[in-house]
Amino acid sequence: MSQPLRPAQFDVDALLDDPATRVVVCCGSGGVGKTTTAAALAVRAAERGRKTAVLTIDPARRLAQALGLPELGNQPRQVDVAGFEPAGDLSAMMLDMRRTFDDMVLAHAGPERAEQILGNPFYQTISTSFSGTQEYMAMEKLGQLAATGSWDLIVVDTPPSRSALDFLDAPQRLSTVLDGRLIRMLSSPARAGGRGLRKIVGTGFGLFAKAVSTIIGGQLLADASAFVQAFDSTFGGFRERADETFRLLRSPGTAFLVVATPEPDALREASFFVERLAGESMPLVGLIGNRTHPVFSGLPGPRAEAAAEESAASAPLASAVLRLHADRVAVAEREKRLLARFTRAYPEVPLVGVPALPADVHDIDGLREIGRRLAGE
Repeated sequence: MSQPLRPAQFDVDALLDDPATRVVVCCGSGGVGKTTTAAALAVRAAERGRKTAVLTIDPARRLAQALGLPELGNQPRQVDVAGFEPAGDLSAMMLDMRRTFDDMVLAHAGPERAEQILGNPFYQTISTSFSGTQEYMAMEKLGQLAATGSWDLIVVDTPPSRSALDFLDAPQRLSTVLDGRLIRMLSSPARAGGRGLRKIVGTGFGLFAKAVSTIIGGQLLADASAFVQAFDSTFGGFRERADETFRLLRSPGTAFLVVATPEPDALREASFFVERLAGESMPLVGLIGNRTHPVFSGLPGPRAEAAAEESAASAPLASAVLRLHADRVAVAEREKRLLARFTRAYPEVPLVGVPALPADVHDIDGLREIGRRLAGE
């Protein structure tokens, strides 16, 4: 009989200690522990001597709470709390999507043009709610942090996107929209003495324009046109920055970690991540199987069930403990089967299992414990 395939292990500390590792990107579906994992990696890296920044996209403030800070802003803030004296240094920030977009406009446009863009209602809408804006700004902020050269290591908690790697697609999506036919036509009225807008109305957009005019008096089209005209010369800088960040993500100094819980849906998403990262030639270093439930007793589940039945009347407390153990064995075996299935499909992807903690992480000590479990201690 063939032996079951044992997944390769990867050394978390070796990854964090390697001076060639400059960016660690934690990705995975929502609810699998990306934010906590990113924070734990950053704390461990800082305590092992690296000057580290951790960037979270999660607006739930869990990172700030876990780091013992009242809040995080759009710029890295040094983590200076009692009991935390790392050999290196740790800063943390939470992405403010609108502020990052505003900063990009100010950096790439002159004062007068920037004022036109920032005050435009159409810009105010896309900078907060346009599909892909959060992912685009996450990449932009990563690019900004890397460009300063202020940190040895940047740990990124990626956006909780339903589509696994939306942040890789966001620059192209935004570019496509802003370079697209509709946007070009919206910008044409001022260039063509108003004929462009009449052409839109006459070439299939009549019902749309009429509906808009009924609701807001046609102001949306005017705002969009004014925005694109002001934004036109600025967008080249946006695309160039996005291309630079994309190259950074594909560089040897970047390491992608896929985070998943041992559940079918999460591992299905993890499979998508692995395949997409391989397709984009992104440097994937491993899968973190988060919140596993290993069994440390050698008592098999069926024997525990049988002993529980026998002792139910004479020793109810012992019987209850035995049943809990049998349930834990069943959970552990189910998780092993799921992770083994993933390993058979992707034998080249190293795996580290992280046992679940008995309570949620809410402080530096909890993050340290997660770091120790990541390192297999």
